[in-house]
Amino acid sequence: MKPWSSLNPWATCSKAPALPRAAAASAVVATVVFAVSVLVTPAAAHAYIGPGAGFAFLGSTLVFLITIGMAIATVLFWPLQWLLRRLRKQGIPKHARTRRVVIVGLDGLEPSLTERYMSEGLLSNLKALKEEGSFAKLGTTLPALSPVAWSSFQTGVNPGAHNIFDFLTRDKRYCLPQLASTETQTTNKACTIFGIPIAKKSRTSVVITRKSQPFWKILGAHGVFSNIIRVPISYPPEKFNGNILSAMCTPDLKGTQGSFTFFTEEASSTTSVTGGDVRVFKRDGEALNGTISGPPTPDGKGWLTLSFTLHLNRTGNSGTLMIDSQSITLIPNTMSPWIELVFSHGRTKVHGIARFCLRQDGNAHALYVSPINVHPEKPALPISEPAIFSGWLAKKHGLYGTLGLMEDTWGRNELALDDARFLEQTYLTHHERERMFFEALSKTREGLCACVFDASDRIQHMFWRYIDERHPSPLEDTSKFSSTIKEMYIKMDELIGRVREKLQANDHLFVLSDHGFASFRRCINLNTWLLQEGYLALKDGKTSGADYFRDVDWSRTKAFAVGLSGIYINRKGREAHGTVEPSNFEQLKNEIARKLEKLVDPQDGAAAVRQVHDAERSYRGIYKGEAPDLIVGYHPGYRVSWDSITGTVEAQVFSDNMKAWSGDHHVDPELIPGVLFTNKKLKKSAPHITDLAPTVLSLFGVKAPGYMEGEVIV
Repeated sequence: MKPWSSLNPWATCSKAPALPRAAAASAVVATVVFAVSVLVTPAAAHAYIGPGAGFAFLGSTLVFLITIGMAIATVLFWPLQWLLRRLRKQGIPKHARTRRVVIVGLDGLEPSLTERYMSEGLLSNLKALKEEGSFAKLGTTLPALSPVAWSSFQTGVNPGAHNIFDFLTRDKRYCLPQLASTETQTTNKACTIFGIPIAKKSRTSVVITRKSQPFWKILGAHGVFSNIIRVPISYPPEKFNGNILSAMCTPDLKGTQGSFTFFTEEASSTTSVTGGDVRVFKRDGEALNGTISGPPTPDGKGWLTLSFTLHLNRTGNSGTLMIDSQSITLIPNTMSPWIELVFSHGRTKVHGIARFCLRQDGNAHALYVSPINVHPEKPALPISEPAIFSGWLAKKHGLYGTLGLMEDTWGRNELALDDARFLEQTYLTHHERERMFFEALSKTREGLCACVFDASDRIQHMFWRYIDERHPSPLEDTSKFSSTIKEMYIKMDELIGRVREKLQANDHLFVLSDHGFASFRRCINLNTWLLQEGYLALKDGKTSGADYFRDVDWSRTKAFAVGLSGIYINRKGREAHGTVEPSNFEQLKNEIARKLEKLVDPQDGAAAVRQVHDAERSYRGIYKGEAPDLIVGYHPGYRVSWDSITGTVEAQVFSDNMKAWSGDHHVDPELIPGVLFTNKKLKKSAPHITDLAPTVLSLFGVKAPGYMEGEVIV
């Protein structure tokens, strides 16, 4: 039987070893009422998100029926649970140095801007935190990418020991890009009657590929309860003694990392876009009609769909959206609330949520539909642990986004959103996160409460062009958006002020970012460079190639680039079509690295690459063999091109970055540290992101495992 915490998310957050009988019974009644309120609507049956994605839909009915049964069992077996808790010594260890640790992640907060705004008197709360305790630049990972750095934060080890090296990796069978943080596993089980096999049953599931153990899982094994809100990399969520809501790499209902849809009246504007789909309305008199694609059909051969009708107000100041038996008023250029959507296939019902935005440009109308998020109350995918946690948060504070990357940066890059709409979407997400975090903090009377906020990262990605006069990307409204990044820092400072007001006498507070930021003005297509240098070959004498390496001649290719950071040698015995003999492996790596480090931008002769790192020498651990062979560290202003990431070979190595995504952190990690504030004095002048895990364990009196590389810093 699961402990009470699996039924009541906050039950073990207090100092009491267990709830009294009356409180337990009251909570069970509330749980049953909550479950019944969900069961009165059609529930999702099992369906498959594919093809190839490997996501199995959870049956909402099953989840809540199990919850009711467990709630009843909790009351019946409460005395036994109390005894087991006492035997397992639940609670803070007696020799702990603190009763509560609070961690606030502000993704991407840049040290130079933080220091500048503090000196200008704009960040009073962070400045007070610095004076009360400490402030330092925080060493980050190689490469300085969020999935890599936050994995090191969780585990206290370098990427060679936790197995995350980028957003993308390559599939060794086909040398094609694939998501690095999860993989699909299919298991076959024989069904038998009296030992006689009668059929085979296959089960497809998705598993997290981040190795090692998050430090909150270690705390849980020692009786310390944790609430973890949206810390990357945490999908699918792992069971432990606490609550967790998954974050980065949680897919949408299509099984992608976020696919928007944009409907327009102008057929000529329909173009091929990245990260979404542009469609043309079908006009019927005054009505505009369209169809939204949702999750794949159970056989993986199509998509479940929903049709809608959009009626425009004659005055042009609103529209009425008719979808899924709902009538929603849309105000032009304003994000709608979350709209619940139900996709049906026979008896199968899959629940999702999306935001809509009626776009208006003169007499032309368009409709933006956000990626369709997993419904937090009726999740078709595992997005929290325990499963009821996501629904509890929604019942408490309303619907919220569940996609790993909530802010639709591709929607903005592809002009489905403008700067104002993107900023609105970002802060809507941020305010949802604040409500969840402060709810968790109020219930965490002892133990760990951690939350990562993404607005700081997303806003700098998209608005850096407003603070870099040299950036080539077009600006929309300088007077309106030139201070957007500064205003974001002020908002993050105000958040920290509210957190400090909630602290108790001996609480330990850590505020950190996983990396800093720099401008991204110029793109470098590594695959084009490899082609020009003779390391990559194309079929039929082509000078450029389509995405996913479709035009690559693997029989003549020695090296190829995948993702934001990596170059792989096409090694015999490892890659499916390897050409490089193991005896030539080291020599080829060194040759490519030295040449790349001499690469200059023909536009102005500036050096583009600061250092090319050899993974064999840079990483430690049993998974370093899974890393790219070479990791490219750029000078500020440069980054791998958008097309090179997924294997496209362009005509030129260098090009201007004309997208709204104008700031980045994929430069050499020594140039792009994060920040660390604490309300206690640091005993290390140059802390590293791997230091957080052993430090928090130490504060709770738990000895860090021997494999952790970080040091205790307070």
